[in-house]
Amino acid sequence: MFAEPSLTHRRKDGLDVPLLLWRFPAPVLAASSAVHGGGTGPREWLINASVAMSYARPDPDAHLAALAAGLGLTGPGIGLLTGVDVADMVTEHDDGIQVYATVGLGAPIQAASAESGFDHRPGTVNIVIWVPQRLGAGALINAVATATEAKVQALRDLGLAATGTATDAVCVLCPLTGVPAPYGGPRSRWGAPLARAVHAAVGAGGATNLATGRSWSARAGRTG
Repeated sequence: MFAEPSLTHRRKDGLDVPLLLWRFPAPVLAASSAVHGGGTGPREWLINASVAMSYARPDPDAHLAALAAGLGLTGPGIGLLTGVDVADMVTEHDDGIQVYATVGLGAPIQAASAESGFDHRPGTVNIVIWVPQRLGAGALINAVATATEAKVQALRDLGLAATGTATDAVCVLCPLTGVPAPYGGPRSRWGAPLARAVHAAVGAGGATNLATGRSWSARAGRTG
């Protein structure tokens, strides 16, 4: 069974800001689009940290590295940021797949749009996925695509004309060793339950976020 995250906090401006922390009992193989620890390779930890909706630091990678150091984390890891309260994380399990999603939909976009320019608003859908069998190199990347397709399907089912936000991240994790599964598409052995679990997690988290609009900033009584 994959390690469950712990909910901890960091102090910021006199407030306890929530943060999810995974300490993996052994290094895992990851494919990640995260701003810190993105790419593929072994990873030893993962954090998903709430920030204010006004967050505009130009160095989120360095910020996440500092947060990790403050938690005593060493070695390669993954760092995520989101404007929602990570205590609202949704967990889904399906046939060995485990999905953890924090779903912020305050700044939805269509990927293909006439709009241009960098948009760093941290509404953000962050998805962390555990696959219990090692995935081959192509299957690992395909699993990221499958998760993204399932996320978009969930947003469509929520009635949003959006493909996500400009800052969404996906992390697919699996064992470092073992016979590699060759496929990660939506009708493959692991891709099918992965898609179902991501769809369910994003749908549930998105429905809550749309109904309440709860960001960490608002819950903490902050306007920014």
